[in-house]
This record gives sequence, C-alpha cells and structure tokens, in this order.
Amino acid sequence: MGLSLSFVMFMQFLFLLSLLSLVSAGSFSSTQPLCHDDESFALLQFKESLIINQSTSAYSKISSWMAQSSDCCTWDGIQCDENTGHVISLDLSNSSLYGSIDSNSSLFQLVHLQKLNLSINNFNHSEIPVGVRRLSKLTHLDLYFSGFSGKIPSEILQLSKLVSLNLALNPLKLHKPGLRSIAEKLTNLEELILSEVDISSTIPSILANLSSLTTIFLIDCGLHGPIPTSISSLLNLHILNLYSNNLSGTIEFDLFRKLNNLSYLDLSFNNLSLVIDPSTDSTFQKFKVLGLGSCNLSDFPEFLRNQDQLEVLVLSSNKIHGQIPKWISNLSKDTLVILEMSDNLLTGFDQISDALPWTNLQVLYLSNNKLQGSLPIPPPSIFYYSVFNNMLSGNISQMICKLISLSYLDFSYNNLSGFLPQCLGDLRNLSILNLQNNNFHGRIPQIFMEGCKLRMMSLNQNRFQGALPRSLTSCTMLEILDIGNNYISDIFPSWLGILPELRVLILQSNGFHGSIGKPETNSRFPMLHVIDLSNNYITGKLPYEYFQIWKAMQILDVSGLAYMHTTQVLQRNGWIYSYHYPMILTNRGIKTKYWRIQDFFVAIDLSSNNFEGEIPKVVGNLNALYMLNLSNNVLTGFIPSSLSTLTNLEVLDLSQNMLVGEIPPQLVELTFLSFLNVSYNNLTGPIPQGKQFLTFQNNSFDGNVELCGSPLSKRCASSEDSPTPPSNFEANQGFEFSFEFGWKVVAMGYGCGFIVGVFVGQIIIKRKSSWFIKFFAIGHPTGRRVKRRRH
Repeated sequence: MGLSLSFVMFMQFLFLLSLLSLVSAGSFSSTQPLCHDDESFALLQFKESLIINQSTSAYSKISSWMAQSSDCCTWDGIQCDENTGHVISLDLSNSSLYGSIDSNSSLFQLVHLQKLNLSINNFNHSEIPVGVRRLSKLTHLDLYFSGFSGKIPSEILQLSKLVSLNLALNPLKLHKPGLRSIAEKLTNLEELILSEVDISSTIPSILANLSSLTTIFLIDCGLHGPIPTSISSLLNLHILNLYSNNLSGTIEFDLFRKLNNLSYLDLSFNNLSLVIDPSTDSTFQKFKVLGLGSCNLSDFPEFLRNQDQLEVLVLSSNKIHGQIPKWISNLSKDTLVILEMSDNLLTGFDQISDALPWTNLQVLYLSNNKLQGSLPIPPPSIFYYSVFNNMLSGNISQMICKLISLSYLDFSYNNLSGFLPQCLGDLRNLSILNLQNNNFHGRIPQIFMEGCKLRMMSLNQNRFQGALPRSLTSCTMLEILDIGNNYISDIFPSWLGILPELRVLILQSNGFHGSIGKPETNSRFPMLHVIDLSNNYITGKLPYEYFQIWKAMQILDVSGLAYMHTTQVLQRNGWIYSYHYPMILTNRGIKTKYWRIQDFFVAIDLSSNNFEGEIPKVVGNLNALYMLNLSNNVLTGFIPSSLSTLTNLEVLDLSQNMLVGEIPPQLVELTFLSFLNVSYNNLTGPIPQGKQFLTFQNNSFDGNVELCGSPLSKRCASSEDSPTPPSNFEANQGFEFSFEFGWKVVAMGYGCGFIVGVFVGQIIIKRKSSWFIKFFAIGHPTGRRVKRRRH
C-alpha cells in the first residue's frame, strides 16, 4: 500500500514538473525578441545589391530571404542574439554571390555583427570597403576566396576585437598596413590566415607578442628573410604554415620542440636549410602535418621513426638519396593520407613489396627521382598517383585496376611497356591519364564507357598502333587529347568534334591519312584552341570549312593570366590539388615542351602533310591565333592579305610550299609577329619594310630567287626597298592591284625602249630597334609540381 502511494505521488510530481517546464518554455518563446525591422530592411537591401550567379551549382542562402517573413532571425545564414534580437552572425559562404560591396552598403548597418563570413563568392575584384570599420564588434572576419582585390584597407586595424582574420586566396596586398601593424593593433588574434596575399616583407619579431595565436597560414605571401627565433614563444600555436615563400637562412629544428601544441608545421619550398640533430629522440611532439620540402635535407630525419599520427608528410625537393628505408613502411600506417617525396635522388623501396603499406593513402607523389624496378602499387584509397620522370620498367600490373578512387594518374617519362590493361575502363573516377614517353604498344583499347570523367589523356611518344577508339566520344569532359608520336593509322577523327570541352587536339607524327573533308553537323569542335596534325599523310585542300566553325579561335580573351588545369579537393582534409596540362608542340621550328598551357594560347599546325591548293582567306577570321604553321606542304597561289587581320599572331611559318606572288605589304601591320618563315617558295617582288619586318633575318626568305630588298643582298629594280604601306591600307586592295600596275609600267618602258624611273610615295627608313622574343614554353618541370593549398 505504501509503495503504491509513493509511486502515485512520484508520478504526480513528474507531471507537475513537466507542466511547469511547458509553461516556462511557452513564456520564454513568447518573450523571445524578433529581428529588428531596421536590420531586416538592411539585409534585404544588401540582397538587392548583389547578383546570384546561376552558373554555379551552389545553393545561395539569400534566396530564402523574403520581405513577407518578418523574422530575419529565421533566414538562412542569420543568427540573432537570444536576448536582444540583434543580428550577430551573417554566414553567406559559398552562396554564388556576384557583384561588389561599397562603403555605403547596408551591410554596414548591422553594427551588432560579431561574425561575418562572405567566403567562396565572387565580388568581382572590388576592394574591401573601408565601411568595414563600422562593424566594431566583429570577432570573426572571413573573406576567403571571395574575389576581393587591391590594398587591404587600414580600417581593418580598427576591428580590435578580431579573434579570427581570414583573407586568403584573394589578389590582395598587405603593405600599409603590414604584418607589424596587425601585430600591434589586433592583439586578440587567435587565427591569422593570409595565404596568397601579397605581403612582401620579413616576418617581424613583434608577431611573437600575439600570445593567443593558435593558427598561422602565410602560404605564398612573398615573405623573405629569416624566421625569427622569437613564431618559439607562441606556446599556444597549433598550426604554422609558411609554405612557398622566400624565407632563407639556417634554422634549428629544435626551435619547434618548445611548441608542445604544434601539430601542423609546413616550411616547404622556401630557401631554408633545416638542421636536425640526428640524436633527436621520441620526445618530439606528434605531428599530423609535417612539410619539410626544399629544406636542404640529405637523409630521412631519424625522428620520423616515432611519428605514428602523421596525416601529411612532405619531403620533396631535397637531396635525399638511395633507397627508401624499411622503417618508413611503419610510419603512420593507418593515418598517412599524403606522402610527397618527389624531386630527390631516391632509387626505390628497401624490402617493401609492390603493394605499399599505408592503408588510407590518397596522394602519392614520387616524381623526378631515379626509381627503378616495377611500378609500386598504392592502396585502393589512392586519389592522386604520380611517378613521372623515373626509371620504372615492366608492365602495368592488373592490381592498378583495384584503385577505384583514382583520379590523377601520371606515369609519364619512364620505361614502362606492354599493353594497356583492359580493366583501366573500370577506373570510373579517372580524370587525368598521362602515359607519355614510355614504350607501350598495341591498340588503344575501347575502354571509355558512358560516364567517363577523363579531362586529359596523353599517350604521346609510345608505340600505339591501329585506329583511335571511338569510345572516346563517351568522355564528354575531355579537354586535352594528345596521342602524338605513335603509329596510329586512321583518317581524321572528325567525330571528336562532338566533345563539348575539347581544347587541345594533338595528332602529330602518326599515320593519319586521306582528306579532312567537310565537318558533320554536330562535329564543330566548339572549344578548340590548339590543333596539331603535323607530320602525317593528310591530303586534299586545307579545311576551310573547319576554319569557319572553330569559334573559340575567333575570339581573343586575355582577361587574365591563367593556365589550363583541373583542380580537385581532398575530402578528408580539404587540401586542393591542381594538375596543369602539359603538351609538346613545334614552335619556331623547335620541338618545345609546355609544362603549362596558357588559357588564351591558340595554335594551328598542319605542317609536313600533303595539303594542296590555296590558303583560304577565311583563315583571317581566326583572330585569336598565336601560331600558324602550314609549312612543308604543296600549297599554291598567293599569300592572302587577310592574314594581316591576325593581330595576335606571333609565329607564321609558310615555308617549303609552292606559293607565288608578292609578300602582302599589309603583313607589316602584324606588330606581334616575332617569327616569320616564307623560305623555299616561288615568291617574287620586294620584301615589305618597317616594323617587325626589320627584325627578320635572311633565312626567313631563303629559296625565293625573285625576292628582293632588305634583309637580302639583292636590290629591287625600282627602288632600294619597297615602301611601307600606310596604316589604313585596306586588305581587300591587296597586292594583286600593285602587281598588275607594276607589270604595266615595265611593259610600257620596254615598248618605248627605255626605262622610266617612277617613284610613288616615299621610302620611310626607320632605325632598327631591339626586340625581345618571349617564349610561352616553360623549360623546367617544376610547372608540373602539385600546388597544395589550404586556407
């Protein structure tokens, strides 16, 4: 009885308690303040000042902001103070925003803001507005990768409560103020993230006064000079990343032993000499990220033996030689995600089987070494695998086909041989396949299935035979296709024209034959920038129908210095990996390796074939052309004066054909032309004079016995040199009229029995000036190095 009564009383108590709880919750919700009208209106005004970029796939948080919804505290990206209702946090990161923000923006009416995040948007190269000083309560400011440019305003220094400042990956300059000013004014900083901001200064010792700092990202900032022994008094430091600067001097690694909380250290790619005491023992802290690339190391640091928590290890661009020691295989077996040991003198793995031991490895970068033997096989988790420029030999193991996560694969410049495994088609995530400069042979297999993600494929300089696989049409993301220097026998692959992203097509030095013919309706090559069909057996006339439809060659866009590449982000740690597309092209008669291809580079090379007939005038429509090579064919007729409209042209090679007539004087107007070769044709008359033509040597005109004028020793009959045409000389008035007029004058003179010297116009003699010929090619393979970025 007592037990039952007690139970009833207990249940009644719980009921009363829950009732009170409900009443309390109801009263709280009824008194919680709504968003302030003026702040709601300011947010809507801010929304109206921006554009949502529909071309991106990211969801825009401002899409949910509606005037009908009075409580802005419920809008996406907004957080309000629970007591006052003021907006204290605005997070519009990755919201596809486009436009600019000026100092009068309604954004700066939100004076109670404590956190502002506008990262991963596009503010169209506008400057950071000085109105930011009105947000005096800000503790977190994040403008990472948001498209701001120009100088960082000194008004940033008025935000004295800042705990986190992230301005990374913007073309910004931090000069006045500089790092010293930040250290003096923003004394509460815990996170300083300025990667790829132009700082161009030394690291001030006063930075050590920011005792609360836990995170420093100063990647690629133009820092120089020594690392002050004082970035060791920062005892709270967890992350220190000084990757890719110009820091110099000798530094004792023991300096970092005092920083017990430091788990992320990257000093790679500076000019530092790191001294590591060989007796260093396991008392070192356990690192998760350790970047010691380009630190003048000659051996594997012994303290690594006890590092069992590493996720990232970078030892690239040192002088480490010989075999990779056996104990490396026990290094952070379960945690290692990124291993970079490229640009050393490594010869192989000591007592490690072909299957590598790191179970979660995603990036393996062993390029530019002296690795011998068979190809090491990473675990199935691998995402990026590069061993280019080694001495590896043998076949590609079938084990490679188990690497289902593989996206980047670069085995180029080795001695690998055999057939390509059919199972490569199972690698559905593969976007980069670079096997150039090996000894592979046989047919290229029909391995490209629906959903193919390839962006770049290079099989250049192998021994592949047969026809191109038609399954390549499944690779709708393909941008670069390079199968030059093989034994492919096929007709021109016009069917590749349906690929919507194809920008570079290199088929040179194979057995392509027959005429190119007319394009099919849907084979338009809409994005083609570079085509190289040189040194094949193509016959017939030049493909003027294709010249008409290659629209990407008709539009010149030099809005920015960018390179053709692909970029992907590692999901596990957010590191960005970029791969710049390479190619081999003959430029100015020299086979040139391009480690990077500029976005606006446009070239046509149809040389060393059997093209016949005239050069079509429509070539003059390809306004973006940088290089045109039609040499070593059987072309006839005149050089069209329409070539003078190719104002971006720097290289023109028409040598070793059967061209006749005069060199059009309008070509003098090609002010960027730095290489001209019209040798070994049947050209006649005076060589145009002035401007770029003053820079060309005799060999540009050899083998044309009827040419005259400078730089040849043969003088023209009517004058020492031909006159320079006026700048408004019309292309359609060409040299045909001039030639006809000249012939009539000579005939009249002959008929009369004497020669009448008639001078028309004036001969303008200009002093020769020196010219600098700028090559696009980059002669060092560092252009292929992966660029790693985080923050």
